[in-house]
Amino acid sequence: MGTRLPLTSVVRNLPEMVPFVGPETFERRQGRALRVRLGANESVFGISPVAAEAMSVAAAKAWMYNDPEAYDLTEALAQAHGVPQTHVQVGAGIDELLGLLVRVFADAGEPVVMSDGSYPTFAYHVVGHGARLVGVDYQNDHVDLAALAARARTEQARLVYMANPDNPMGSWCAARQIEHFVDAVGEDCIVILDEAYADFAPTEAIVPVLPLRPNLVRTRTFSKAHGMAGARVGYLLADPSIVEILGRVRNQFGVNRIAQAGALASLSDAGFVHRVVESVTVGRQQLSALAERLGLFCLPSATNFVNIDVGDGERARQILQQLLERDIFVRMPSKPPGDRCIRVTIGHAEDHEILIDALAEILNGLPG
Repeated sequence: MGTRLPLTSVVRNLPEMVPFVGPETFERRQGRALRVRLGANESVFGISPVAAEAMSVAAAKAWMYNDPEAYDLTEALAQAHGVPQTHVQVGAGIDELLGLLVRVFADAGEPVVMSDGSYPTFAYHVVGHGARLVGVDYQNDHVDLAALAARARTEQARLVYMANPDNPMGSWCAARQIEHFVDAVGEDCIVILDEAYADFAPTEAIVPVLPLRPNLVRTRTFSKAHGMAGARVGYLLADPSIVEILGRVRNQFGVNRIAQAGALASLSDAGFVHRVVESVTVGRQQLSALAERLGLFCLPSATNFVNIDVGDGERARQILQQLLERDIFVRMPSKPPGDRCIRVTIGHAEDHEILIDALAEILNGLPG
């Protein structure tokens, strides 16, 4: 286009940023397929056979628009959590819901508080809507709840984000700590509690759904334990007033017919999810043991990934690049001190062996 694009002031000032470079991008760059794909926190254990069947049936009806209310799925989620349907909103993954929440609660220039280096897609939404991102340092690889609450009050923020268990560190806070944090932030600030990895967390880390708090929004996903990352289905639990206002601005047909059918079916197959969680637990233990053979330490994790501490950020970046050259895709936290780690999704045993063998070879060639 020869003339200058009529961009908004917010978009004109956006930095060039992509929150997640997908593994397919690396495959295209290198002209070959990856051998090991353990960088996106997907579930290598697949989806429930019940969900697969339901999605196959729904695909034959893809000529019809999906239910814009996702009524059956919303009702099933409400029953699963013991809340009225008016407390549930379904979206195309947690990412869509985070974008809606920022759009609704954060005007341009207003502060939004989160841990510095936490889930980058949330930061992407904040910056993309012109709000001001305020980062709070981690403390010993954990979300610093006291500092987060204090900064939210100081900034008079209307929106604060935390993930529990945390991404990218894998650490978690106890439910009673989070309840105290929500109280400390104050009722005038909306707390987004991202629980994408809740299925893998210890019971004491999960805040009871009831009683519902008017300023707490909890997000969940079918991308992790349910294995449906490619279907893009997430949901939130919140006060009906928040659900209602999101309904005014959301994409009414955002969750497609096939995804809705798969999520509804997967929700009924608790045994499958339980087996996935057990496999992840075993995989974390196995990967930690393999890392120890190389003299490396895995940080404690309540997710479907682990962070392997390799010493410092520069060393981690070198290792990441050399792994990619060997067609092994993993990632790393973006900010120090977390960037001393490489983050590895739990895979099959053979994936772990390939990774550790390559890591041993790389470490032997690095100085120090």
